[in-house]
This record gives sequence, structure tokens and C-alpha cells, in this order.
Amino acid sequence: MIENVAIVGMGALGLLFGAQLKKTLGPTAVRFVMDEERFERHKNDIYTVNGQEEKFILQKASQATPADLVLVATKYNDLEAALEEMEKLVGPHTVLLSLLNGVSSEEMLAQRYGEEKVVPCVALGMDAVREGSALVYRDPGRLRIGAAVPAQKKALAAVRELFDRTKVPYELPADIVRALWAKLIMNVGINQTCMVYATDYGGAFQLPEAREHMLAAMREVMAVAEPAGVKLNEDDYNDALKVLHGLAPRGIPSMRQDALAKRKTEVELFAGTVVALGKKYGVPTPVNSFYLQKIKEMEASY
Repeated sequence: MIENVAIVGMGALGLLFGAQLKKTLGPTAVRFVMDEERFERHKNDIYTVNGQEEKFILQKASQATPADLVLVATKYNDLEAALEEMEKLVGPHTVLLSLLNGVSSEEMLAQRYGEEKVVPCVALGMDAVREGSALVYRDPGRLRIGAAVPAQKKALAAVRELFDRTKVPYELPADIVRALWAKLIMNVGINQTCMVYATDYGGAFQLPEAREHMLAAMREVMAVAEPAGVKLNEDDYNDALKVLHGLAPRGIPSMRQDALAKRKTEVELFAGTVVALGKKYGVPTPVNSFYLQKIKEMEASY
């Protein structure tokens, strides 16, 4: 049974799930683990979630002890460092769950700590936004979890029991790998389009060139998935479009938020993944290649 949770990454999703889990597990059962520099910078911060003050335990990675569950909630660009920081958190029975976008983080966790510890996960529907030490959200969203290989079933069972106990919304898709890729279709399309065309969700559909590129970028994900052994179909594509059409027109995705804040984006996780797979399998990816180059140019101009 999972009784204590360590979270690596104190962004919107880290705070969202930290607050949710703390309600049931108790204030001492959830901790945020970070390097010494971040600890010193944030140790006196006062956090609020939807206007209510929340007291969280912060811990230096150098002083960490094994956790029952480690939630990885960093940005992709910080994942390599996080893999190092969380070393003392991982014991023989620790379960690892990544809240990151894309299809790469689970593989990186498995390579470092063993695939039997990893529960593949897709985070959907959260509208959480962190500004300073304040988190605001209306929809807590849901997590899709599953076992990609039989060795992960024990860890999956432990996470399901925890989520049932703590009332964290979750789903069990028939194919978790396909679910990861279905989310990638959306992110590759909407995140990058909104950034490159400096627009919101509504503009991505209303601006003709933006819409054309968004849809083509999504199709390129499907094209590289097939030789990679992932069977996506028109239902996956249409489901992604349905979700995107349901977004608030004036809202903006995380990559656009990063651009406005002049932060490094997750373009390597999106276009970078698609372009690399395209080269590997000989599949043309012109739109994602354009996005990759353009977004890197935008980052360089900050």
C-alpha cells in the first residue's frame, strides 16, 4: 500500500496533485523534493490553492529517503536533472509515475530505475495555472494509467488502490501506449501552433495557415507512430480534434505560456520526437521540422 508520496517538480501539476493527495494521506505524507538551490529559494514560500493556504513539506534531494510513490512533475527540459535528484527516493518497492507530456519520460525512467517500477500515465483535462506560489484551477482533470508490460501490473495495482482511496480521478484505457500517443497528437498540434502563430485555442482553428499546419503536424504523428509499432487510426485523430474544439477559445496551452514568460519550451518533446522518428523510419515530417526550427529561433530571441 502506498502511504507516502514524494513529488519532484513544483509546477501546476505538482501542486495540484500534492494538494489532492495531502487531503487523505495527511500533511506529513506528501513532500516536494528538490536540489539545494531550489530548496533555499522556496523554503519560506507560502502556497495557496484556489485561494486557500496550503503548507507543504519541502526536502533537499541530498537528504531524501525512499518513497512509496514518486510523482515526476517537472518540465521535460528538467527531466535529466530530476532523474539524478530522485535517486535517494527510489527504493526496492518504489513506484514511479510521470505526469509529463509526450512518450519519452516513461522510457527514461524505466532505463534508469527499471520498467517494473513505472506506471505509464497520461494527464488530461487539467486547467491548473500556477502564478508565483498561487495555484488556481477549476477542473482537476483525470489520469489515464495502465501497464505497458506485464511486469508493471503490480505497480499499477498499487497506484489504483491509492487513487481509489484519495479520490484522484483516473481511467484505465485498453492500451496505455496508444493513449500516450493519442495525447501526443493533440500536444504536437495545438501547443506548437499556438506558439508559432502567437495565438490562442480559437485562433489555431480560425487562422487558415495555423489550422492547416496544426492538422498536418497531427497527421505526421500518426505517420511516424505506425513504423514505431503504435497503431493509431482515424478515431484517435478525430477524438483529438473533438477535445481541441472543446477548449475555451481564449485559452492558451503551456507552450504559449512559456513563450510569453520567455521560458524554454518542450519543443524537443513534441516536434523533436516526431522529427527524430521521421528520420529513423524514413517518414517525411516537414511541418514538425518547420515548428522545431521556428520555435528554437523564437527561444534564441528571448
